[in-house]
Amino acid sequence: MSKFAIATPPVVALPVAGSDALFPVRRVYCIGRNYAAHAIEMGHDPDREAPFFFQKNPDNLDASGEFPYPPKSSDVHHEVEIAVMLKSGGSDIPLDEALNHVFGYALSLDMTRRDLQGEMKKQGRPWEIGKAFERSAPVGPVHPVSEVGHPDHGRITLKVNGELRQEGDLNQMIWKVPEMISYLSEFFELAPGDVIMSGTPSGVGPVNRGDRMEIEVEGLGGMTVSVV
Repeated sequence: MSKFAIATPPVVALPVAGSDALFPVRRVYCIGRNYAAHAIEMGHDPDREAPFFFQKNPDNLDASGEFPYPPKSSDVHHEVEIAVMLKSGGSDIPLDEALNHVFGYALSLDMTRRDLQGEMKKQGRPWEIGKAFERSAPVGPVHPVSEVGHPDHGRITLKVNGELRQEGDLNQMIWKVPEMISYLSEFFELAPGDVIMSGTPSGVGPVNRGDRMEIEVEGLGGMTVSVV
C-alpha cells in the first residue's frame, strides 16, 4: 500500500536519440541574455557580467512537436536554444571538470509570454508567469555525448513558416557550457537529471496559432514544432 497521500506525479522523461532509453528530468535552469546581440535587442548592455538564471518546471519540457498557444497572453515569443542534460552533479564543480557531468544535448525552445514577462520586469517581480507555463519548453531527443561530443560551435537557426528569424553560432555564447555548470554549482547542488538551457541568439519574435517553427543546430540536427 502506498504511503503517499495522493497519486504520485509521473516522472518527466525525454527520449534519447538512437535508443529506447529515457532521460529523467529533475530541474531546469535557464540562463538569461547569454548572446550579446540578444542582450542588445532586449535593451541591455552586452558586456560580460555575472550570469543570471531563472527556472522552468520539469514538466514544461515537451517532446510532442506541438506548442499549445498559452492563455492570458497575446505576445508569445520563440527563443531557440540548446539544452544541456547532466548525468551527475555536485557543488563547486571545477571548470575543467564540468563537461564530465554532461550526458548529452538537445534542441530546445524557451517559449515566452513576453507581455507578461514585461509586466513582471516593470514591477521588479519574478518572471515565472512569462516563462514557466505549461509546455513552454519544446525539446527534441537527447543526443548523448558519446555520439555528438560537446558542441561548442556551429550554426543555430530558427525559421517561422520558412522565414529565417534567428541565426547565430554556439561559439557566440557569452558563458560557455562548462562555465554555466561550474557557476551554477556554486549556488545549487547539481544532480543527475538536471537540465541547463543555454540562452538564445538575437531575432526573437512572436508566433501565432498555425505557425510552424523549424530549428536547426549544426551537429544536433533539426526539429519542427507546430503552434496549435
